[in-house]
Amino acid sequence: MRDPRESVHKRRPTMGRVPKVTRADAMAALRNPLAFIAARWTPQPRTVQRAALSAIVMSVLIVVTGGAVRLTGSGLGCPTWPKCTANSLTTTSEMGVHGVIEFGNRMLTYVLCAAVGWAIIAARSQKPYRRGLVRLGWAQFWIVMSNAVLGGIVVLVGLNPYTVAAHFVATSALIAVATVMWQRTREGDTAPRPLVGKAVRQLVWFLTAAAVLLILVGTVVTGAGPHAGDSSEVERMPVDWETVSKLHAVLAWIVVTLTFALWFVLKAVDAPKGPLNRTRELFLILLAQGVIGYVQYFTDLPEVLVGLHMFGSAVMWIWVLRVALSLRERPEVAVDLPGPAAEASLTKA
Repeated sequence: MRDPRESVHKRRPTMGRVPKVTRADAMAALRNPLAFIAARWTPQPRTVQRAALSAIVMSVLIVVTGGAVRLTGSGLGCPTWPKCTANSLTTTSEMGVHGVIEFGNRMLTYVLCAAVGWAIIAARSQKPYRRGLVRLGWAQFWIVMSNAVLGGIVVLVGLNPYTVAAHFVATSALIAVATVMWQRTREGDTAPRPLVGKAVRQLVWFLTAAAVLLILVGTVVTGAGPHAGDSSEVERMPVDWETVSKLHAVLAWIVVTLTFALWFVLKAVDAPKGPLNRTRELFLILLAQGVIGYVQYFTDLPEVLVGLHMFGSAVMWIWVLRVALSLRERPEVAVDLPGPAAEASLTKA
């Protein structure tokens, strides 16, 4: 005979029943997997923000690893594309460390795709649906795809400096879109309201244009400089490296001056803390970047400092965009989401 206390103290199972996936559900998931996930999952706002931030982090990491490929002379570690060699999809032992570095950078592109895909899924599943946010995610996806093809072309043309420069510019565009998406995850969809006057906004546009020009000239400095990306004879841009380096330094000082002027103007007009803080942070980043730039120039471009300078370039570009985006606000509008019962009735309808 069973002890009656046994039924009283016996723990009941806490796991709920696993919902059955019907054939219709499977077909719906195949037809539109994003809509299928969105119908069954609503991420928290912080989850969407972190997903967008992960895309920025991976975009910057691609810049760093791409710089490592160039600075270690591994640009042709995998001599062809899309395979690593004519007969192997992956690197082989005969190719040594250069093949590992180049192939590793290629594999990191898949991690970047995963981060961008995660940002798209999170944005698509957010309630209410935000079309602009999802489009920013898809814009990143297509930039990554096109830049992957461009990276293959870079290898096939033997590290032509113009294609290498275009490859870096495309990555900078990816960072820009990822930064905008991250900012948009932290604000609403109402019309933007400026926090400063028109003259201040125009000053920031000049600052942004100068930063873009600084990045473009930086690619010329790299394309004409000694770090060709491979130990073999690689074509360089037919410009005087000393001259274009000095032009790059002048543009850097212009960006620094505009940033300091912006900070001074924001203080004078008693601007909100957001623009002031972002501008101060940008000024400090530019000073650090300038120190690295001058040190590497006078020490014959050591690889470690050049790589650090490339990382600083990506961070500088992010903060320029953050300064521009901080000049307006989009207040969030509270939206009453339907409960589970209402959602079920809408689905049936």
